[in-house]
Parts: sequence; structure tokens; C-alpha cells
Amino acid sequence: MGIKALTLAGAVAVSAGLGAAADPALIGVEVSARAVQPGELVVMTISTKPISPATDTTAPRVRAFDHDLPAFALGPSRWRVLIGLDLDVKAGSHMVTIDAGRAHRTEALLVRPKRFPTRRLTVDPGFVTPPPEAADRIAGDARLLARAWESSAHERLWSEPFARPVREVANSAFGTRSIFNGLPRNAHGGADFLSPAGTAIRAPNAGRVLIARDLYYSGNTIVIDHGLGLFSTLAHLSAFDVHEGDTVTRLQPLGRVGATGRVTGPHLHWAIRAGGARVDPLSLLAVLGAGN
Repeated sequence: MGIKALTLAGAVAVSAGLGAAADPALIGVEVSARAVQPGELVVMTISTKPISPATDTTAPRVRAFDHDLPAFALGPSRWRVLIGLDLDVKAGSHMVTIDAGRAHRTEALLVRPKRFPTRRLTVDPGFVTPPPEAADRIAGDARLLARAWESSAHERLWSEPFARPVREVANSAFGTRSIFNGLPRNAHGGADFLSPAGTAIRAPNAGRVLIARDLYYSGNTIVIDHGLGLFSTLAHLSAFDVHEGDTVTRLQPLGRVGATGRVTGPHLHWAIRAGGARVDPLSLLAVLGAGN
């Protein structure tokens, strides 16, 4: 599916009493996305007309889905913001607010509904109904991940397009509702790549390794912070080539495909979080990959 470039009609205003008249040209907005549906990444490009020279280098303040979203500079008076539409976001109109200096703009982002498929898998019963002795480990993993999601760098750590971490195509759809051993569980929050065991896994882009360890459900797992609230998680590895705290470059070897954790066989699970939202990695590639 191609990328859709949309120009949204929003309300533009300048705060009253600050010595400036309303001017629709103060904030320009363009939106690009593979689709505007749950699980998609929306790229918003903002152009600002500075009211004074002092505001030319000040990033606009953007808020959507109850999150403040950081903007990064593309050039003079041009900025970009990544808006993740979480798996569970409701269809309908959602407001995005933009403040640049004394100018204010509100955009209505219309999220269209999406139905996700269901898959049924048979796995080790211990990964469906964990034994009591695993409770502390599972809770510790959850705390570790929660700290990671709050530890993103305040600057963009990548500059090149994102790339696939393995050559194989994805064989398991993002967002699929999973039933393990007959019991419904959380939706599939990433894309699975049916790569042979031992296949080299490479970094989708530059960043910092926050986690490189064995987790109960995802097995040997790597979490990379790309900065500005954007994270890659790569799971079920058989071996690591990096350590926590390492800085990695685009396509740097991270480890090898395995079958650790809750799996039915060797594969790579790649998941993306953007501004707290679970996003399809293929959506990320569509809007920020080498072809765009």
C-alpha cells in the first residue's frame, strides 16, 4: 500500500493580546502515513513562520493522545513529529494540538477502524499459565520494560532511513489477536519474520541498547532506544552480539535468530513503540524506510 500524503484542515489562531494578528500561514501541516488506522505510524511535518527571529529555532510543542510528542528539526522552520496510533486506539476524530511561539493550531486526525485477524497457537503450557515460582520474574521483566519506555534520549539518535533487521519477509501479521492453547491473550504487538535459526540480526537504525537479556515471555531480548520516544524490540534471539549500554549503528550485528521464550519455532519478533504506542514495524518502514 502506498504512502498517503494528507493536508489537514485545522484551526489556526494566535493567542489574543500578544500583539499579533491571526495568520493561517504561521503553522503549516502535512501528514504522511501508510494508513490512518490503529497500529500505524503517522509522520507529521510542520512548517512555521516565525513571529520573531527568536522563535525560528524553537521546536513546536505537539500533543496528541494525551502525550507530549517531541519534534525534531528538518531545516530552518521545518520540523517533524512521529505520532503512533496504538493498537487499541478508538476509531474516530482525535485532536492534535501544535504550539509554535504565540501561534496555535489544532488538527483533527481521523482514525479509521481496522479489524485484526485471530491466530491459534499451541505452546509450552508454562508460557500460557505460568507456574507460581515465575511470578516474581515476570513482574521484574514488566518493571524493567516500563523503566526502559521512560528512558528515551531527548534527541534523535538516528539520521538514516530504517532498515529490515533480517532479509526474510514478515509471516505473522501485527495486531493479530492470539489464542494460546485455547486461551485468549494479548494482541500480537510486533511482526514475526520466519528466519532460520542462526540468521544474523542487524540494527534497524542507530540507537542505544537499553536491554540485552533473557526475559520470560520474549526470551533473549534486545531493546534499542532510537531517541525521542522511538524504540525497537527484537526478541527470541539465540545469542547476543551487543551489551546493555552499547551504542549501535544502522545495520550493526545485534545477535542471531533463535527460539527462546514463548515460541513455536525459530523466528525474529520485531516490535516498535512510538510515543508510547505499539506500532507495526512495516508501517515504520513504509514511512521512514529506505524507499521514503
